[in-house]
Amino acid sequence: MSVDTGLVAHGWAVHRPGPIGDHPLERTERPVSPGPGEILVRVEACGVCRTDLHLAEGDLAPKRPDTVPGHEIVGRVLAAGPGATRFPPGRRVGGAWLRSTCGVCRYCRAGQENLCPHSRYTGWDADGGYADLTVLPERFAYPLPDDADPAHLAPLLCAGIIGYGPCGAAPCPPADAWACTGSAPRRTSRSRWQSPRAPPCMS
Repeated sequence: MSVDTGLVAHGWAVHRPGPIGDHPLERTERPVSPGPGEILVRVEACGVCRTDLHLAEGDLAPKRPDTVPGHEIVGRVLAAGPGATRFPPGRRVGGAWLRSTCGVCRYCRAGQENLCPHSRYTGWDADGGYADLTVLPERFAYPLPDDADPAHLAPLLCAGIIGYGPCGAAPCPPADAWACTGSAPRRTSRSRWQSPRAPPCMS
């Protein structure tokens, strides 16, 4: 059962995938209410990932019609659904690509939820952050600092997570710097990372 907020989300949905020049995103309005274990978030910023463009252009087949893309979400909690108790109203949170997993398969039990065969994704299986309001499962929402620029936080919820995994797993001595390189269709990205045990980078 959802909490009826009476609120309407205004955003952009992929109506008919195609080249960006053909304007595949269309304005949309739809009611939003958090269900069990979910939180309603007022979006402050949402980054643009290549995956969002793949969805809009049809390179990534939509899983549902008129999906709102966006999975680098920064916002503040407006309301909580039944059983959702992690975040109070006003708390800044983030939403990322991985939206939910089964929690019981061998990958989930090993802390490798990204390999879960029942995983669901923000902006693909459910509406994302290209809107003023969105709903996130609280279990897959991240607490974020209040004193940071939301536009600076947003990319950390995709590219930042990708880099953080190997950064934490690699045997980097404190204060070591290392590079994370990767490529995707039509784009190559390079990022410089520090060991999580190092002092904050001031450059």
